[in-house]
Amino acid sequence: MPSEAAELMLPELEHIVEDMIEAIQRGVPEYARPLDDAYRGTVRRAVTHAIGQFVERIANPATPRKKTAEMFREIGRIEAAEGRNLESLQMALRLGARVAWRGFCLKATNGWELDAEVLARIGEAIFLYLDELAGACSEGFTSARAEVAGEVERRRRRLLNLVVADPPASPDAIAELARAARWTLPRRVAIVALRLQGDDYFGPLPALPPDVIMDTSRDVPCLLVPDPDGPGRAQMIERGLRGWTGAIGPAVPLARASRSLRWARQALALAQRGIGASSGGVTRCSDQLATLVIFADEELARTLTASRLVPFQDLRPAQRDMLAQTLLSWLQNGGNAKAVARQLHIHPQTARYRLRQLQNLFGETLDDPDSRFELEIALRARRLLGGAATAITATAAAGAAETAPAAARAQAVTPASGVARASARTRAVPGTRPPSARTRTPAASRRTATPRAASHLRPVPPPATP
Repeated sequence: MPSEAAELMLPELEHIVEDMIEAIQRGVPEYARPLDDAYRGTVRRAVTHAIGQFVERIANPATPRKKTAEMFREIGRIEAAEGRNLESLQMALRLGARVAWRGFCLKATNGWELDAEVLARIGEAIFLYLDELAGACSEGFTSARAEVAGEVERRRRRLLNLVVADPPASPDAIAELARAARWTLPRRVAIVALRLQGDDYFGPLPALPPDVIMDTSRDVPCLLVPDPDGPGRAQMIERGLRGWTGAIGPAVPLARASRSLRWARQALALAQRGIGASSGGVTRCSDQLATLVIFADEELARTLTASRLVPFQDLRPAQRDMLAQTLLSWLQNGGNAKAVARQLHIHPQTARYRLRQLQNLFGETLDDPDSRFELEIALRARRLLGGAATAITATAAAGAAETAPAAARAQAVTPASGVARASARTRAVPGTRPPSARTRTPAASRRTATPRAASHLRPVPPPATP
């Protein structure tokens, strides 16, 4: 491009700059600030520098471009800092380029001695220059956004630590940090505890909604989920955590978030042991509250199990498991023998036979509501622990037997004596038919029925020699 074109443009630059500023402020409302002299001065400096550099490059193509690039990168950073997107800035650049091109064309037709080819080259140069300025603005905008996002993310992680602290931080401190982190304080939250993936994990992070705060750098990675009871929120979190192992704590007020974290960590630890839920996927604490209550103090749960299931202590393992399963089913089904048979897929007569054995072992304990409640807790804990809860130690079992009432100890130590007492009573096991309703059998068979049942539980000792 001939350098004479630059000499023709220089006298017209001041008028073109004024026209460009006027068009930008009229066409882009974000830049129309008539009362802000500082801002108007910034716009004027940017437009003057841009058009001046354009003309200077026409005169000298080797003109350095670094200063212009830095200026418009800074403009992009300012746009990001003020919370605007690039649409307004790009519109301002297009308006300025259009006004400059129109001004040059008018002068070319009214006094400039330029042929059409040179004029076409000027137009092409304007739009190439426009792309260069837009690229610098975009670079600065993206860089500033990344820095802002990184700072916001750091603030959000600090906010999560503050929310789950025990004892909790003051509401004022949480509110102040939430404002700095651009996070709206919810009324209720849930904490999600995640299994640590390890240093060799390079997979994607969970794909979660933007208001969910995540910190995977903690010893136990966790998420802070606002308004977890909202429509579809739980399903959205579970989909986002696909491929991860974790536990969603109960929804609680914001001030009690530390408790939701504690319960989520307990549920995750139990799930990894195969207790209460599978060891993979996401566990909901709301579906495992009874299990969490039982295992809030696991040692105490084992002690309760050993104490209440003492009558099983002397049975063979297979028989112990069978009767424990039957007793739990009987307690869950309100003492209905037919329901027990259906649940366990056995014949009703077999269910009644097992229930008579349980009556012989536990006696009047099965008639007491409090005792039945404790038995069900003990049996559920035993089942969750894989049947090992009753085999703690012989000392623990003996200690539990010593603390039991005398009648219960005697019944637990000599089940046969319980059989004799049960046969002497006319009361039947709940869920079975009373003796008067049973089919009568010959006297010889009736005399041998009870000893056979008792010998099935435990051999009857021979009578003492006088």
